[in-house]
Amino acid sequence: MQTEKKNLIWVIIAVVLCIIGFYSYHYLQAYLEPDEKEVRIGLILDGDESTPYSRNFIKAVESLTPEYGDRVTSIIRCNVPYEDVEEVLRELVGSGCNIIFTNSYEYSEHVKNIAAENPSVQFCQATGDNANTAPVLSNYHTFMGEIYEGRYIAGMIAGLKLQELIDQGLIEPSEAYIGYVAAYPCSEVISGYTAFVLGARQTCPTAMMRVKYSYTWTGYMKEKEIAGQLIDEGCIIISQHSDTIGPAVMCENCESDHPVFHVGYNQDMIDVAPTTSLIGTRINWTPYIHDAVAAVMSDRRIEDVVKGHVHGNDVGAGFEKGWVEMLELNPAIAPEGGQELIDRTIDDFMMGRVHVFSGEYYGYDSENKSDTINLRIEYLENRDASAPAFHYILRDIIIVEN
Repeated sequence: MQTEKKNLIWVIIAVVLCIIGFYSYHYLQAYLEPDEKEVRIGLILDGDESTPYSRNFIKAVESLTPEYGDRVTSIIRCNVPYEDVEEVLRELVGSGCNIIFTNSYEYSEHVKNIAAENPSVQFCQATGDNANTAPVLSNYHTFMGEIYEGRYIAGMIAGLKLQELIDQGLIEPSEAYIGYVAAYPCSEVISGYTAFVLGARQTCPTAMMRVKYSYTWTGYMKEKEIAGQLIDEGCIIISQHSDTIGPAVMCENCESDHPVFHVGYNQDMIDVAPTTSLIGTRINWTPYIHDAVAAVMSDRRIEDVVKGHVHGNDVGAGFEKGWVEMLELNPAIAPEGGQELIDRTIDDFMMGRVHVFSGEYYGYDSENKSDTINLRIEYLENRDASAPAFHYILRDIIIVEN
């Protein structure tokens, strides 16, 4: 009997120790492991799902769900006018957003104003250039992919197609014209079409460019109309720095006595222009958005987590970090050797072997023609910031007034 009592006591002691050990382990685990908090994301867009540029941001935010599940929720506001953005920002702050992303340069100053009022919320402005200007705020950040890399390669493919048409006798070398539907005469757009034409001249030395401004980012009918005008003026390749599929639709459906092809931006446009859409390029916003959210979850500084070229409170990157992507090369109309050229040039960018803004070119600032540049001395785009800064019009680019 005494032995049985002793055994029972030892069993009870063992059970109690197991229970204590179990709860102690889980208590210490919870205490020692970093707490990954829930994050509510705000996203403010100047367009909506119908505009490729804005849709890429929506996709980037939605891609967080497989990784974080219900620990991440989002509130998306589309088609927000620039003059109304401060009101919408305050709404999102009031709704408990920990981090807010905005996608238009025109929002920048408004976002910075609201960031100053709400130091506990992180504000991330795409395409902005004011994160490092006074006042510098620890909770206000800018970011952008180094898209001139993609523009340059897209231009090389456009030039390769032009040269193929010349070699086939379908156009004369003097007819190798590129038409560019450009939103605004700002550095971002000027840098983009300059990189494009410099790429085109690597593969078609006689390539020339005509540029028309739409003065809108999301004007489908206006962009389509300008593309039609450029085609009527003899342009063989139509490209764009604007946010709709209007130019691609025009290229696919126009009636022209010369060949017409399209090079897109932000989305693969082969589905809307299957016989004319050559290729496109886009900024991939997902790497930045993922890393910025991870930083907020772990209470770390965003620029300490995001992988890219850090300039104070600003980050950018190109092909090497997956921030810039080439879209599908249309196999039905691709020039011979196109894919090999793309792959080789991406590798060259990653190894630092490509020098885009260099050569026997001269340019001027359209607002101050005494401000000129000679590209015999290479201009290093994105050296100091993620936002493009090249703002010189090359002397042989034709700016066509509407």
